[in-house]
Amino acid sequence: MSQPETATNDALTETPGIGDQFPEMTVETSMGERTLPDDYEGQWLVLFSHPGDFTPVCTSEFVAFEQRREAFEERQTELLGLSIDRVHSHIKWTEWIQENLDVDIQFPIIADDQGTVAERLGMLHPGAGTATVRTVFIVDPEGTIRLRLTYPMEIGRNIDEILRSLRALQKSDAAGVAAPADWPENETFGDRVLLSPPGTEADARTRKEQAADREDTEYYDWWFVTREQ
Repeated sequence: MSQPETATNDALTETPGIGDQFPEMTVETSMGERTLPDDYEGQWLVLFSHPGDFTPVCTSEFVAFEQRREAFEERQTELLGLSIDRVHSHIKWTEWIQENLDVDIQFPIIADDQGTVAERLGMLHPGAGTATVRTVFIVDPEGTIRLRLTYPMEIGRNIDEILRSLRALQKSDAAGVAAPADWPENETFGDRVLLSPPGTEADARTRKEQAADREDTEYYDWWFVTREQ
C-alpha cells in the first residue's frame, strides 16, 4: 500500500462503502498511534463510532463489545472504537467503566477531536453538530470494506448481530456460499448455507444433477440450493 497520510479536510472524498478500500489514514488512539488499514493487514477489523464518551447508551455498547471481544479475537478480528473526543477523555471514560461496571476495555478508541476521520467515513449525525452516529465498518484482511451499518444515536447496537455478520462473511469467503436470513439459526434451513445461483444456462441445466450427487445438498430449483456447512 502507498504511504498513508494523517486525515485532513483536504483529503476528504466520497464516503466509502461496501466493496471500497478502507481509506488510508493515521489516527491517534487511547493506546497509541494506528495506521489504517495497514496496521490490521492480515486481520479482520470492526471499527465502530459512538456519539460521545460518558453517555449511557455508548457506555452500554462498549461494555457489550468488551464482553464479546474474545469471540471476535477467536475469528482473527480486532475491535477499534471512535468518537469526537480527546484521548484523555477516552482514558477517563474507560477508567470510569472499570471502576463502576468492573469491565476493563482492552481495545483502542480513536480520538477524533477534529472530526476529520468521522467526516471522511460519513459518521457525522445530520443536524447534530460534531456528534457521530453509531456506524460499524467490517474490514477484511485485504483492507476492503465488507459491511457498513448505521444506527441512530438513540438506539444501541446488537453486538451479537455484528459478530454474526462477521461469521457469515468469513463463511462466505471460505466456502464460496451465501448465508440465509438469521443464519445460522434460520427457522426453515437451520445452519445450512445457500449456493450462489449459476452464472450460465449450461450451469443451470446441470445444477440438479450436481446436487443429486451430494448427500449434503438439497435442491429446490436451479437457483435455490442449500448445503450443509
